[in-house]
Amino acid sequence: MNRILVIRGGAIGDFILTLPALKLLRDGFPRAHLEILGYPHIIALAEKRFYADAIHSIESGALAPFFAKDAVLSPELVAYFGSFDLVVSYLFDPDAIFETNLKRCCSKRFIAGPAKLASHEHAAQQLARPLEPLGLRLENRAAKIYPSDADRDFARSFLGDAAQPVIAFHPGSGSETKNWPIENWKELGDHLLSQGRNLLVVAGEADVDRVRFLELAWGGERVQFAKYLPLPRLGALLENSIFIGHDSGISHLAAAGGARCVLLFGPTDPAIWAPVGERVMALAAPQRDLRLLAVDSVLKAIERAYELMRIGIST
Repeated sequence: MNRILVIRGGAIGDFILTLPALKLLRDGFPRAHLEILGYPHIIALAEKRFYADAIHSIESGALAPFFAKDAVLSPELVAYFGSFDLVVSYLFDPDAIFETNLKRCCSKRFIAGPAKLASHEHAAQQLARPLEPLGLRLENRAAKIYPSDADRDFARSFLGDAAQPVIAFHPGSGSETKNWPIENWKELGDHLLSQGRNLLVVAGEADVDRVRFLELAWGGERVQFAKYLPLPRLGALLENSIFIGHDSGISHLAAAGGARCVLLFGPTDPAIWAPVGERVMALAAPQRDLRLLAVDSVLKAIERAYELMRIGIST
């Protein structure tokens, strides 16, 4: 196996949940050249950071004919796809149109991964299962990212010389039903600030309104705000933190970077969707309703994470 291509769309969490499968390919074929086709701002997490030798954008207009029946395909892309010994695609392709067109490029082996996941086992396991015919079986479902030296230099510059580990908040997610009430986030932060703790609030474009509420509340306090950072830099920033978040891609990023995570789950099942790792605590809300999850319960989990960090125990 000399050349491998993995095609992975989806959101941040979808990609990070696929990293254990990518590691199987890396470990199983260590001399192979591996490329990833996906959304550049997400798959940058893998570029020259263990997983991918090169990355390419799935948003290229030249790819559009591959999603149409009997289309005229770009000779350049035919040659590109045909250069791989193995193509693994996680694209939603219910009519196998993309697969059919890709096979016209004479790729030697094509594996279709699940574009939609079931509810019977952890997502990382489901995403890795299609690789079993290659003799690759997933034993460790924990995802891991590998920040570069430049990523870590940025994190050190941003955080400065903090005397204690930072507590990082990500108060958003991809769905309002997966969000703990913002007033609870403020109450939690107020309590931690009263103890002299350092807070870092991270945010993407979907979190603007929720983070603005906290900015107005905590202006002048010991709170840093990290907004719209490239994912590799954000991963390095969260690496040594105690991270509090929801069922979100950023929570998967924090866990994959090695943060001690306290994750708040409401309507979704942590047995399927929570990051796997010795430093991850998933708190399931009563009746799967995050409005019923008490601030005191989260505080106790944070104190537990602090104590474990202090004495150097994983869980």
